[in-house]
Amino acid sequence: MAKLHTIARAATDDLRSRVHFCAQTGQIWLHEHRMLLVHAEAQGLLRKELIDTLGMERARGLLTRMGYASGLRDAELARSHSQDCSDVEAFMTGPRLHTLEGIVQVTPVRLELDRVSGRFFGEFLWENSWEGQWHRRYYGIHHEPVCWTQIGYACGYTSAFMGRQILYKEVECAGMGHPNCRIVGRPAEEWDDAAEQLRFFTPQPIADQLIELQTQVVQLRASIGQSARLPADMIGNSPGFRRAFDLLRQAATSQITVLLLGETGVGKELFARALHAMGARRDQPFVAVNCGAIPAELVESELFGVERGAYTGAQVSRAGRFERAHGGTLFLDEIGELPLPAQAKLLRVLQEGEVERVGDQRTRRVDVRVVAATNAELHERVKDGRFRSDLYYRLNPFQIRIPPLRERKEDISLLAKRFLEKYSAINGKSLRGFTDKAKRALLTYAWPGNIRELQNMVERGVILAPGGGRIEVDHLFTWPAPGAPVEELGLDAEGRIDIARWDAGRELCETVFNGVMTLAQVEALLIETAVDKARGNLSAASRLLGMTRPQLAYRLKHLHDDSAAAVEPGATARGPQTP
Repeated sequence: MAKLHTIARAATDDLRSRVHFCAQTGQIWLHEHRMLLVHAEAQGLLRKELIDTLGMERARGLLTRMGYASGLRDAELARSHSQDCSDVEAFMTGPRLHTLEGIVQVTPVRLELDRVSGRFFGEFLWENSWEGQWHRRYYGIHHEPVCWTQIGYACGYTSAFMGRQILYKEVECAGMGHPNCRIVGRPAEEWDDAAEQLRFFTPQPIADQLIELQTQVVQLRASIGQSARLPADMIGNSPGFRRAFDLLRQAATSQITVLLLGETGVGKELFARALHAMGARRDQPFVAVNCGAIPAELVESELFGVERGAYTGAQVSRAGRFERAHGGTLFLDEIGELPLPAQAKLLRVLQEGEVERVGDQRTRRVDVRVVAATNAELHERVKDGRFRSDLYYRLNPFQIRIPPLRERKEDISLLAKRFLEKYSAINGKSLRGFTDKAKRALLTYAWPGNIRELQNMVERGVILAPGGGRIEVDHLFTWPAPGAPVEELGLDAEGRIDIARWDAGRELCETVFNGVMTLAQVEALLIETAVDKARGNLSAASRLLGMTRPQLAYRLKHLHDDSAAAVEPGATARGPQTP
């Protein structure tokens, strides 16, 4: 019992160090998860309205499932610590979170668990139960336990932590008139009435009916706006994206030449493919060519084809991109990089619908829809004489500007989710999404590389994030996360907001800047103080420092090596030893 209490206190200290209040942004953080500080009375009134509206039985199921979902989320935090401590120490994160959040004071009475074998038994005392007290206030003493959200939390948290269904029952409850609440948890199959209890974790028919009605509404809207639906690979709800897509949809019904404008990485080729897929040529070839990636001397042969012997190295006759795209669509990316001689020949093809291979005098008819794209200002190149004005006007009858990602804030979360699903499947990894801080960083970043940069960043995050967890800020960015730095206030040992620590931190910075201490000395002082405070427990010390146990062990080894090296010169200074 005493050991469990010691573990519980250590877990509380660790969690307290992870809670931060940001006065500048009005946000509360538990590690990288955003939290809310809610009035207990408002929560109690909401609970009462649910009971009065849905009835006691349905409200119990809904509140139980709410608690279960919350427990699943907190289990992620516990699993992230499990590598640095024992199973019992990691498990106590959940009960301490319940205490820290003001829900109930949790005291372990008996706890036996083995995650490898799946064995579990837990008995906990609940004091000052918010849910029991408020239920009793509104409805008086009840004939059965009423701490439904808290029981759901315990079941969700423990089931996720153990990797099997764990069911808790409230054997004493403040809502029934007991002084405190007491719960007992064990695997579901060890309870005789497990099926009766587990039915509260299954959505009620009223919820199913609402979902069915919602599905019907979605289907009806889809049938009404069938023509406005996006292709599978195109994602976006922002006004700028919608404007561009509406123009694209209108152009798809015609054969007009389309010029796509936008920065690098905005998805110009994706738009071109969507245009092809929505048009009458969808069953014919789609050929893409990057004009800026082809050497100037080979541009004409690549676009228009070449006859055998036309130049040294032309061993066989070969069709160009126009001939390969016959009947379909030719996408000319980075059209502004096309050399002037090739521009003249391209203009003739667009006007006459005929190509002439390099080294051949015979013309060939081609039926091709041309879609061009550029990230350059073509009209400026026309003024500078680097782009033909007649070709510019020929390519520019229908212009579509694709907005950069920084102008599509509403689409960032949708795109990130799609890329997460894609790369999770490719890497065979199951992830729960992004932490709240990671989401905030994605929304505040400027995205100079646009969608391509977002795609690459999410792929990196999927690779670095631990399986079963969430992608954090450090998994995404190799540099400090975007956004102006803000001060976040933590909690002191008494649970008060620690405003004074920032002043102490500034004083420490001045100590280093003024040469009183070196950075290495500050690091050594921090490590030694943490180890002393944790009474030599490296796992606990590493949590205090916000690092893993192997990282702390590595730094301790270097610290001791440096200390030993500093002592050796002193030993030789004592002079020769007598034999």
